[in-house]
Amino acid sequence: MKPLSRRAALTLGGLGVAGTVVGGAGLLWSRQPDQSVGPDAAPAPLSGYVGGEPLRQPPELRSTDGLLEVQLEAAPGPAVIGGRTVTVLAYNKGLPGPTLRLQPGDRVRVGLRNGLAEATNLHVHGLHVSPTDNGDNPFVMVEPGATFDYDYRLPPDHPPGLFWYHPHHHGLVADQIFGGLYGAIVIDDSEPLPVARERVLVISDFTPGGAAGVASVGQAERMRGREGRLVLVNGQLKPDIGIRPGECERWRIVNSCVSRYLRLSLAGQGLQLLGLDSGRFETPRDVEEVLLAPGNRADLLVTAAATGTTTTTHSTLRALPYDRGSAGMGGMMGGSSPSTATLDLASVTVSGEPVPAASAFPRQPAPRDLRGAAVTARRELAFAMGMGMGGGGMRFTINGESFDGDRTDTTVQTGSVEEWLLSNSSPMDHPLHLHVWPMQLIEQNGRAVEAVQWQDVVNVPAGGTARVRIAFDDFPGRTVYHCHILDHEDLGMMGVIEARGGPAPGAG
Repeated sequence: MKPLSRRAALTLGGLGVAGTVVGGAGLLWSRQPDQSVGPDAAPAPLSGYVGGEPLRQPPELRSTDGLLEVQLEAAPGPAVIGGRTVTVLAYNKGLPGPTLRLQPGDRVRVGLRNGLAEATNLHVHGLHVSPTDNGDNPFVMVEPGATFDYDYRLPPDHPPGLFWYHPHHHGLVADQIFGGLYGAIVIDDSEPLPVARERVLVISDFTPGGAAGVASVGQAERMRGREGRLVLVNGQLKPDIGIRPGECERWRIVNSCVSRYLRLSLAGQGLQLLGLDSGRFETPRDVEEVLLAPGNRADLLVTAAATGTTTTTHSTLRALPYDRGSAGMGGMMGGSSPSTATLDLASVTVSGEPVPAASAFPRQPAPRDLRGAAVTARRELAFAMGMGMGGGGMRFTINGESFDGDRTDTTVQTGSVEEWLLSNSSPMDHPLHLHVWPMQLIEQNGRAVEAVQWQDVVNVPAGGTARVRIAFDDFPGRTVYHCHILDHEDLGMMGVIEARGGPAPGAG
């Protein structure tokens, strides 16, 4: 299959509900034609690994009476993947770590013990919580053998949805997540949705090897953004998902890959999208494909085809090709990204007695729309790549600067609404993640996005732009925004933002 190009995504994006691509890396509404793979196809998966086991769910830890207390240990250890024992990094010896299931208004206390040989910390990706002190503080450093007690307090009106947690110690983020440190967070709806069952699917990639168990990565691959040779679902290789004809399930999908975009397809079954990241549509949207940039999440309804018989049928959850660009320099930096081959992620077996159609889904509250809000400030974040002075390697910058944790790059005021133009002069896509505050995507490459689309990871295509609005309602403090191709973050494509209390400036 030919990779979906960034130009095609931009041309079809911003058309709103009737278009082909909206938001994130994009939400696909119609199928792309199948074509042959070119010479830049991904390397073949590693041999000797066998899939096909039933899909397992990660262990789940639930809050009780408004409180969840968790002990998490990040440490290397053995894991069985595809029938072979390999060394991974894991939280509480699980791949992925335990799912944290919460309610709006909960308090979450996490004791993080560092069993690694290097410093680490913890980021609760997408949660709208304080970035200061023991909250979602990216500047905390937990040394090997040490423990740090995190304390998060969710607002009573925190949106339901799918979030995740992972390390965020600058310079080591990509290595630690690639090794296996990630887990899901679910904030429940106020009323359960009428589905037969709910599944969490954490999709990751990984390359085993080396003395530490995880393959080392060269500088060219870091500049391009690494992609592992095993693509896993809940730590499993090509697991099987059983479902009955006509049955409707809710799949909460996390793209926890370091650099890989996931253009997800499940031919032959009904797909409806409830929302992306923390955003939720008022009614489910029929889709055929969903494109997730690294860090994006999808909340999907999957309805098995009703054949009227007990005949067993099979489908495959696939990641279709997506061209996220190249590091340039005439191929010196590794050429095109390897997301140019179709990958089978999981098999879906439809069998058993057909079930009646699911109940109609209740209409969800209309999402907040900032397009009519008074904008108090406008600014641009310019993503760029280029050679450093004196041949010092590739520089990854935002507004011409590489990351410096002692420097504050952007200052905003609580109570304000800002509009940011995200521009990308580089030959590669860069998905922007802003901690603490979600973003409403309002324009992509100059085309208005008609649907109300809230995300915390917004793709900025190579040579293109995206425009977002952000409500800095609360939570003063310092945190970060960065490219969620995590090798690029580690190489400097990150900035510091500080929200300060006080009245908002006059509308601009």
